[in-house]
Amino acid sequence: MKVLLVLPVIIPALTGILTLLLRRSRRAQRVLSVLGATALLGASSVILWNVQTEGIQVAQMGDWAAPFGITLVADAFSAGLITISAFVALAVAVYALRGMDVEREFFGFHTLLHLLMMGINGAFITGDLFNMYVWFEVLLIASFVLLVLGNEERQLDGAVKYVGINLVASVSFLTAIGLLYGFTGSLNFADIATSMGNIREAGLEATIAALFLVGFGIKAGLFPLYFWLPASYHTPPAPVSAIFAGLLTKVGVYSLIRIFTLLFPEPTGYTKTLLLVVAGLTMVIGVLGAVTERNVNRLLAFLVISAMGYVVMGLGFFTTLGLAGAVFYIFQDIPVKASLFLIGGVMERETGTTEIGKMGGLYTHRPLLALAFIVPAFSLAGFPPFPGFWGKLTLVQAGLETENYLIVAVALLVGALTLLVVGQLWARAFWSPAREDGLVSTDTFLQRSVLQTPIVVLAVALFAVGLYAQPLFELAHQAATNLTNTAPYIQAVLG
Repeated sequence: MKVLLVLPVIIPALTGILTLLLRRSRRAQRVLSVLGATALLGASSVILWNVQTEGIQVAQMGDWAAPFGITLVADAFSAGLITISAFVALAVAVYALRGMDVEREFFGFHTLLHLLMMGINGAFITGDLFNMYVWFEVLLIASFVLLVLGNEERQLDGAVKYVGINLVASVSFLTAIGLLYGFTGSLNFADIATSMGNIREAGLEATIAALFLVGFGIKAGLFPLYFWLPASYHTPPAPVSAIFAGLLTKVGVYSLIRIFTLLFPEPTGYTKTLLLVVAGLTMVIGVLGAVTERNVNRLLAFLVISAMGYVVMGLGFFTTLGLAGAVFYIFQDIPVKASLFLIGGVMERETGTTEIGKMGGLYTHRPLLALAFIVPAFSLAGFPPFPGFWGKLTLVQAGLETENYLIVAVALLVGALTLLVVGQLWARAFWSPAREDGLVSTDTFLQRSVLQTPIVVLAVALFAVGLYAQPLFELAHQAATNLTNTAPYIQAVLG
């Protein structure tokens, strides 16, 4: 049933409202948060199944025919994203049962988490530009409050940078929307795609594309406007950092891919070159920042930036194989980043510090955590047989087919440096001898189990995908086919 398309928005909205009404009961908030995340995963999985068995799913709100009403669309790309995002949100909700302090829970963490998921899912499944802007603002407001929740000095400093640069992104996005509406008379993605021929000035089309690149590039943490990300993502508690790192940059890069493939399906050589240059610099800046960083959370934040370069590289190729690699990389990178930040939170609890040089002995005392760290870390580095290897292999193959040898060389070099970074982190934090004062955590076995269970589940899921990547790659290839051949999308929306 196509009415299911509203559930990824309705479920987190209702969960957020109910947890707000029951804000005086910590236990009720926790139960509702986990149940809401579970329901969201179930609904998203059904939508993904329907997309794979029946094709693109479309719902017109209020029975207003496109392009006049609000359109919700789920294809392989968006359905895959909402399902994987729901999986990560459930893991974060369970981790927060022990990993979030009481004060932040009473001040609305659970409510804000689900309102953030509402905005993220709305951006993934919306079928028109203005509602995408609205959902961006919803998730921006929720993420800003999550960022400052607790009112610590370092959080406020990071929040100022976060909000300031994201306001610039919103202005750029809104300006591009105004220009497109002025020349096409529509806000619906599919309708605009059929009207792009009305823009007869190449300069105007390039300007609109550049505005979208700036707006979404900021939100994705691309070079050169990435500085807000490592300044803010390390400041909140681990559950907040995990959901930020796993999902927020993905919304920006998803929007970039959706807009450029649907509205600018025949890019000029200038556009391709610009995207590949941005991708290469983003990869390099991210990994160099991680190499020099000694704070585990800031190191992971720089690796968030580096990973987005690989995705934009796939978009820059503008081929089905390149886009399949980019989509596959996004799919696996969501749980990778979330699990790494959750592990970082446990490392801080166990050692009492985020400074890598002051950690040690975790392998001896927490062997399960050490093993769980290997899977997302080495997947991030592209080490076989983890899923990141298959994503990078596909992107390298696409680069060789299009004879973009320089960006392929950069991608391979960055992958080698990433392996060096995560290898050193594992060696220093887990393998090196423990400090004289030992571990500082007072968590009981049950409390540690609550923290480690979602981490282990994410690691097992990633390892399983690495060993048998075919189903996820087929989904990514289906998404890439829809992105390069937009006729089915347009037909499904406009009828």
